Amino acid sequence: MENLSNLDYASYLKGWIRTVPDWPHEGVMFRDITPLLQNPKSFRVLIDLFVHRYMSEQVDLIAGLDARGFIIGSVLAYELNVGFVPIRKKGKLPFTTVAEEYVLEYGNASVEMHTDACKQGDRVVLIDDLVATGGTMIAGYKLLKKLGAEVLEAAAIIDLPELGGSKLVRNEGLPLFTVCEFEGL
Repeated sequence: MENLSNLDYASYLKGWIRTVPDWPHEGVMFRDITPLLQNPKSFRVLIDLFVHRYMSEQVDLIAGLDARGFIIGSVLAYELNVGFVPIRKKGKLPFTTVAEEYVLEYGNASVEMHTDACKQGDRVVLIDDLVATGGTMIAGYKLLKKLGAEVLEAAAIIDLPELGGSKLVRNEGLPLFTVCEFEGL
């Protein structure tokens, strides 16, 4: 039986993340969180880690970035007994939206939220599975601010520091918490 009292959470969770070389393009080391999510124990440890981080904070909403941020964010919102807000890729939401464009390696992309997803003064945690270039997370942050929310912190399972996204997120004035990091692209 594993001794959880001596558990290094970051190393334990990192051990459940699969690296898939050359996907979706040659030279990319894709960090796949599906094994972590498939194992009930590692998934529970992950969610509990986030719950314990935010349970003493006054949080009104969890905002999850499309798409893996929905998985973590909705469970976290449920556990904290707060609402969940999806931040989706352009054209996926049925009601009136507000959008924010960001730069990709080969062009631009856009994320959207419903205009009534949050209100002035809502205290929000923004969450995704990983921080790579930081573009999506910064765009989500800007959307939340447009609607008057106070973003307490951004959070992710994985930081890919060599891509510089975590530094850009922090340079935007947004505190960032990540569970583990992977070197290399």
